[in-house]
Amino acid sequence: MEILSSVADELQFKLTQIENTVKLFDEGATVPFIARYRKEVTGNLDEEQIRDVIEKVTYYRNLEKRKEEVLRLIEEQGKLTDELKKSIESAKKLQEVEDLYLPYKKKKKTKADVAKEQGLEPLSTFALLPKTTMEALQEEAKKYLNEEVDTVEKAIEGVHLIIAQDISENVKIREFLREKISKFGILTSKVVEKNKENDENGVYQDYYEYSEPISKSASNRILAINRGEKEKILKVDIEIDDKTENFVVDFILKTLFGNKNLVEFYKEIIKDSLDRLAYPSIKNEVRNIYTEKAEEEAINIFSENLEKLLLQPPLSKKTLMGLDPGYRTGCKMVVINKDGFYEVNDVLFLVEGVHNPKQLETAKKKILDYIKKYDVDIIAIGNGTASRETESFVANVIKEASKPVSYLIVSEAGASVYSASKIAIEEFPDLDVTARGAISIARRIQDPMAELVKIDPKSIGVGMYQHDVNQKKLNETLEQTIEHVVNNVGVNINTASWALLSFVSGIKKNVAKNLVDYRHENGDFKDRKELKKVKGLGTKAFEQMAGFVVVPNSKNPLDNTIIHPESYHIAETILKEANCKVDDLKSDLDEVRQKLKTVDLDKIIKENDFGPQTAKDVYEALLKDRRDPRDEFEKPLLRSDILNMDDLQEGMVLEGTVRNVAKFGAFVDIGLKSDALIHVSEISDKFVADPTKELSVGQIIKVKILSLDKVRGRVGLTRKGL
Repeated sequence: MEILSSVADELQFKLTQIENTVKLFDEGATVPFIARYRKEVTGNLDEEQIRDVIEKVTYYRNLEKRKEEVLRLIEEQGKLTDELKKSIESAKKLQEVEDLYLPYKKKKKTKADVAKEQGLEPLSTFALLPKTTMEALQEEAKKYLNEEVDTVEKAIEGVHLIIAQDISENVKIREFLREKISKFGILTSKVVEKNKENDENGVYQDYYEYSEPISKSASNRILAINRGEKEKILKVDIEIDDKTENFVVDFILKTLFGNKNLVEFYKEIIKDSLDRLAYPSIKNEVRNIYTEKAEEEAINIFSENLEKLLLQPPLSKKTLMGLDPGYRTGCKMVVINKDGFYEVNDVLFLVEGVHNPKQLETAKKKILDYIKKYDVDIIAIGNGTASRETESFVANVIKEASKPVSYLIVSEAGASVYSASKIAIEEFPDLDVTARGAISIARRIQDPMAELVKIDPKSIGVGMYQHDVNQKKLNETLEQTIEHVVNNVGVNINTASWALLSFVSGIKKNVAKNLVDYRHENGDFKDRKELKKVKGLGTKAFEQMAGFVVVPNSKNPLDNTIIHPESYHIAETILKEANCKVDDLKSDLDEVRQKLKTVDLDKIIKENDFGPQTAKDVYEALLKDRRDPRDEFEKPLLRSDILNMDDLQEGMVLEGTVRNVAKFGAFVDIGLKSDALIHVSEISDKFVADPTKELSVGQIIKVKILSLDKVRGRVGLTRKGL
């Protein structure tokens, strides 16, 4: 209960909201389900707020577990005092608990531990007494001489080591150091000369002689430096300037040493303690804090890019030709009909200068024949090897087509991963990997969400530094992103692949496969109730999933809405009040909706004791068609002609598609071989702190050519003044 109260205070929610949300989650409810169908219970929390609640509660639960473990470990050593126990129990952060545990942590025997074994601990206590002088300490040291400690100097050296270790393990001092180094530390990196040649492409050149306050280091720079260090190209450190160092020494003197007689002796010990013991570990901790922040930022940007990519509007009911370009082995071609089913595949040799005139002529004839035979609307060209040569060929050929045809360049990131995957083999057992790759390229235009969920999101190419961040956290966040998008859009149970279904609320991978197997064996699902017949789909799973899957041709028209079966009685009551029945939704939808506008919803809610929010959602769903949230976004940019570097001039204005967004800017496809960069400073006439707040993957934007580097094939863009 204490944990829940803390979370309620921290997030500024009512305690009942926290209690109810956590109870639902602990009982196995998913976040999308809680957000959409338990609004009364949570006090109308949205998905993001619910995830915040769960994240905080999980953190505090883990904190409590760690406290119990630390208390047990210290008690086993017989060193647990009432004061220490109280400090551990009242700690609010994991770091605080670890600091308190540090002196009792099993570690290699230190020089200070040896000095304690030699019986010098009481002498170190004497050295801290308010009136002790150096003469008095030397005199006292004589009492501690033995075989191992045979001189006064050795005894005082032992005192030095013991006090130095105590300083480095002091909770208050560690917290102070962490704060000061976080604020004033200078992050530096230098090239490791003997490994410099391993950085062949000069990837880390900017960091060969680099320094800036760590508090001002951008996340992309921190992650780049970390990677350079990991690859042994860079040596990284946090430096502390003299002013900060003096401030730290003064703080330690005031905190631990009330004796003015031994100030120089204490300063010597403090300096040794900092350089040898405290700084190395605290610097690591500070770097970890900033790395975690940088990783979180990189993961969030990746997540936002992935969400926008999955939410790109489908070019549904269009017949597509998918081309996976290549030189030597030719270009793999497939045709996908308007319902997403594979029709035919072929190999075309169409690269001028690589393939002979006869092959080029054959490729041209085949493309025109396939366009005519299958009524192709759009050609999707993968953006890999030979992409631009293929584009040039296609742009010329479609001018002679029997109907208007446009094309677009598609990111083929992950197509090869999909083509060799289990799901691709299950979908197309008789096709080779290249044909499957071309199918993936075409289908990700026809329905991006349905196709891209089949691929590991890390292979889709919208993240930066994705291999340098915490992989567990990255995977969790990306899965949550996909789950959010899939459940927000909704899924047709009779067309969805098991990969898509496995992201639906409450459906595990094995049940998703069982749903598809059931469909193959028994034909399409007739209604939502039939879902209960699927092996492994119990009452709980049905409750969680039912509202997120639709059965368009069900006998019950409510099965094609976001209304949950548990609320059908609310829909029936509202319809009855309008003198209508559920079946009327099929026969005369417009008339039903006109009548629904006349009902007094508040009266219905009061008389039937319905949850107000749920009843309003049901009423809205009856009044409006089920809308695909993807319709709000711009459709992909279709082209009908080629663009070369030679066609470009500085100042020229073009349209392009945002392919990737990072902290330093965005990459835009303007129809060239490589995406062009729009730097953060060129995104707007106003100052832009975060490009992800201005641009999103898939967005179509007007850009102006700012700079051209024809040798390196680089184009700089701007949106200023547009």
